Amino acid sequence: MSTHSPLHWRRQIKNVMAHCFSLISASIGIFFLTWILFTLFDKGLQGLNLDVFRQMTPPPGATGGLLNAIVGSILMTSVAIIFGIPVGVTIALYLSEFGRNNLFSQFTRFINDVLLSAPSVILGLFVYEMYVTQVGHFSGWAGAIVLGLISIPIITRTSDSVLALVPSHMKEAAAALGAPHWKIILRVVLPVAKTGILTGVILATARISGETAPLLFTALNNQFWSLNMNKPLASLPIVIFQYAMSPYNDWHQLAWTGALILTLFVLSLNICVRLMFRQKIVLH
Repeated sequence: MSTHSPLHWRRQIKNVMAHCFSLISASIGIFFLTWILFTLFDKGLQGLNLDVFRQMTPPPGATGGLLNAIVGSILMTSVAIIFGIPVGVTIALYLSEFGRNNLFSQFTRFINDVLLSAPSVILGLFVYEMYVTQVGHFSGWAGAIVLGLISIPIITRTSDSVLALVPSHMKEAAAALGAPHWKIILRVVLPVAKTGILTGVILATARISGETAPLLFTALNNQFWSLNMNKPLASLPIVIFQYAMSPYNDWHQLAWTGALILTLFVLSLNICVRLMFRQKIVLH
């Protein structure tokens, strides 16, 4: 085709327009993201000190920190991940090794995708109705359960995708040596896919660590120091929400600082995921 033909110039014009539109869209997204991060660091760093990590959440007009909220979030997130890993990985193993493409596995993948995109507040209401109303009080266990339910679809989806990439010849070689299916899964499939599964666990941790709405219906909050998972438990997202909505300037500062801590935590987890993927690509 001649470079001077009208069709060639129309294609060039469309290509330039699409390129410019992509650059403008990306620039707008980066601009607002940079603005948000700059504001967060500018306001959050003003209240970042050692007291934040060694004092409890204060009443209005008093000095304090976020220790009980940070510890409460760590407790509930840890229990949720411990609960979500075996369930999510087991579901993924069934889908990739046993269910294959039968009708039940397709239905399971569909339900998992629905849960993956479902608003977390719906899961919070579900746990509130099924657990909180039955025991008669809010608790850290209820918060951990709802966070675990949120993490399961993420771990399942990621693990299922990674397990599908395990080379079939490795499993066939193990089977040819007389290894039973369960041993092939333990000695071949899981070791090969462990990096991808761990990536899904990290992504799930980053997702549930910032959840607020479901914890309002389950763990509620606790202004004091508590490690009792059977009682209302403080969490960093809830404290950020409540303090940001309050009329007190000192609480606003703690909310900004808590948001900065939470953002740095999630950012570090995402960096870990990137590094793990990069290492996996380099190794291959």
